Amino acid sequence: MNSNAERKITDDPFLSFRFKVTIDGIGVAGFNEVTGLTFETEIETFREGGFNACERQLLGPTKCPEKLVLKRGLSSNELWRWYRKVIAGQGHRTKQLTISLRDYSGEDVSDWQWVFNDVCPVKWTGPQFHAATAEVAFETIELIHKGLQP
Repeated sequence: MNSNAERKITDDPFLSFRFKVTIDGIGVAGFNEVTGLTFETEIETFREGGFNACERQLLGPTKCPEKLVLKRGLSSNELWRWYRKVIAGQGHRTKQLTISLRDYSGEDVSDWQWVFNDVCPVKWTGPQFHAATAEVAFETIELIHKGLQP
């Protein structure tokens, strides 16, 4: 048998279009794009006296420098309502957002899950209306957070 034919579908890499987003444990379906999964560990370098071969490098704190950005076709208005509460001074960092990667059968892959604490929207972008086109109306929401849950 050909080695390609023997390879199982589960041996393939996970596909980026199979993900689930939940906010406060409630599945929010229909996101086309999630960006901002960026983590960076600072590096501190110093020269050690008497050791001239190279600089020493120490690991510093890890930070999530970017905002999370969620984009989807306009369907319901729960994200807009959430942001309107922030505008009115009633919104605060009470939400928890989970991004889960899913396998071919649609099940969450337990090792590939990102849980962000104290999430709060800081920017909402509504659809652009053009009468001459039949494009899907998209909304985008940008979120800040207090870090990734360990």
